[in-house]
Amino acid sequence: MVDKPFSEYAERNSGAILEVLQAEYSNCEYLLEIGSGTGQHAVRFARELPNLSWQTSDLDANHEGINAWVNDSNLANLLPPLSLNVLTAEVAGASFDAVFSANTAHIMGIDAVAKMFSLVGKALSPGGVFCLYGPFRQDGEFNSASNLAFDGNLRAENEAMGIRDIESLDAFGLKCGLSRERLYSMPANNHIAVWRSSLA
Repeated sequence: MVDKPFSEYAERNSGAILEVLQAEYSNCEYLLEIGSGTGQHAVRFARELPNLSWQTSDLDANHEGINAWVNDSNLANLLPPLSLNVLTAEVAGASFDAVFSANTAHIMGIDAVAKMFSLVGKALSPGGVFCLYGPFRQDGEFNSASNLAFDGNLRAENEAMGIRDIESLDAFGLKCGLSRERLYSMPANNHIAVWRSSLA
């Protein structure tokens, strides 16, 4: 039996994220999660959002851990992970009415972030909703000293990483038919940004 990977941070932030997802995905049925990580979020949210068929995905290296969580949950609406690298992935057009991703944009290179938005724009049906959780800058400013330090640590580890400007993400979205509707303030100086697909 594979030991399930565990992130204390994912456990700690899931309640606040769930409140937003319950509102934003209330009329959705088919969700793609980009970057399921340990799999903890997928299990928690799929259990609390039974209206959603929750499709996990990640790089192949993380599938074993995600599958351990999926298999242990016995949730009929939680699906095993797709192999997905945003730089190369292809999805069937308009195959989901919801997309979720958490703590991904700041650990990807900016080209990968742009590719992720392109992927989301293609995957979402008209009126579909994309929720992205994580730290963002607004007007070039960090919202806390801790996020400034976090950004510095990320860039020291890999210069391609870093906390993204919400305005840059909005620009990527607009190129792909996604318009931002809301920005929720979350605990620990994070946000959830919500874009909606306007493509017919």
